[in-house]
Amino acid sequence: MLTQTSPMLADGTKIADLVLPATREVQMRVLSDPEIYELEMERIFGKIWNFLGHESEIPNSGDFVVRDMGSDQVIISRDKAGEVHVMLNVCPHRGMRVSVLDGGNTQIHKCIYHGWAFRPNGDFIGAPVEKECMHGKMMCKEELGLKKARVTLYGGLIFATWNIEGPSFEDFLGDAKWYYDMLFKRSDRGLEVLGPPQRFVVRANWKAAGEQSAADGFHTLTLHRWLGEVGNYAKKNEDGTSADLSPEMYGVEISSPHGHALRCIDLARKISRLTGLDPKELSVQQKLDALPPAGMHKDMVEQLARNLSPEQLQVLTTMPPQVGGIFPNVLFGFVYIPQPDGSVLGSLTLHAYVPRGPDKLEFVNWILAEKDAPQELRERILKQTIQLFGTSGMVEQDDSDTWPHITLSAKGAMGKKQTLKYQAVYETGAPEGWPGPGMVNEGFTKDDTQWHWWMYWRELMTSEV
Repeated sequence: MLTQTSPMLADGTKIADLVLPATREVQMRVLSDPEIYELEMERIFGKIWNFLGHESEIPNSGDFVVRDMGSDQVIISRDKAGEVHVMLNVCPHRGMRVSVLDGGNTQIHKCIYHGWAFRPNGDFIGAPVEKECMHGKMMCKEELGLKKARVTLYGGLIFATWNIEGPSFEDFLGDAKWYYDMLFKRSDRGLEVLGPPQRFVVRANWKAAGEQSAADGFHTLTLHRWLGEVGNYAKKNEDGTSADLSPEMYGVEISSPHGHALRCIDLARKISRLTGLDPKELSVQQKLDALPPAGMHKDMVEQLARNLSPEQLQVLTTMPPQVGGIFPNVLFGFVYIPQPDGSVLGSLTLHAYVPRGPDKLEFVNWILAEKDAPQELRERILKQTIQLFGTSGMVEQDDSDTWPHITLSAKGAMGKKQTLKYQAVYETGAPEGWPGPGMVNEGFTKDDTQWHWWMYWRELMTSEV
């Protein structure tokens, strides 16, 4: 039974007790319990800003794609004025899905059941045989449109929420926006998608992937240890053994009270190894020229100063954000990929872990490129990002193998009583002279970013409805 004053599950467990602040533990039942899952659809996905795609997926009037906000399917469309709209894909007449396609182009969304028709902005047009007034006279046409979400575009990314009077998108991002701007709003013309997103289903609870996206760097040492052993990623010691990946675990991590997270990784090592230059002797501009941000061509570097502050450029050339997440279910990767010829290629990817039930998620992967990037660079980014971070990519084969095992463990009679532990705590604070906002710590990666992800989950799940 759920009440506004004391949220409680059917067995008497308080939702607040699923996350234990004193010991930084989370009960494993949260990764399998159907009752918890249903509450998440209402209290998290029904309230916060959901990432749905990129506006370059619907460039023309009448273009639309169908996506999901938690357990609800929505239509994302562009109208004749160029505005982007997000509408519940449920016909208000008999509940049929208005669109049964993944996407397309139309100026009229028509339900196949009884023919009710809607404009790209969701407004009701009418029903067949208009003289018979088959939509009735009890409600006016203005009341019979598709349910509309509140929409915002951020660097071309489409976000929407059902919480029409709730916090603004900027409030939702908070201090994390300062860092996200370095990724999504760094160039004059911005980013665009390289084709439709890849999609596949994983038999796992969405939070197993979602909390990892909150900047879990530690798993790279073991789950992705091949990065130091094979191919262009191999680093060999003088005796021929594989080099230790642990130096890559040092950097700066940014936490957020809203569960957003970023891992900022030292750029000096890459500049030294790839160019032979001493980063300490280089200016900000010289560092940008020596190693442009991941995904940018050297000819685009001049755009950075027009779109970012000097303080942001300082971070971008020392500890640039490379991986992290946007609460609750988005992972981004703007990473440097070493090439056989000693050069570096950037990879730009966004993952969404869309809930499909207590033990199922849909992995959706967008690959991005700068609109101003040369075609040859875009093709290389697409190819290498698919190989690494695509639905069959080398990295994602590792990650997507663990989530089902974790979900199965959480179903066990004894397993669901165990706890996830986030007890590796930063004791450092921000580096001296760090210009950016937020909860900032430096050093070897710890559990703080993921723990703050769970604390915001707890806050939303226990808030009054």
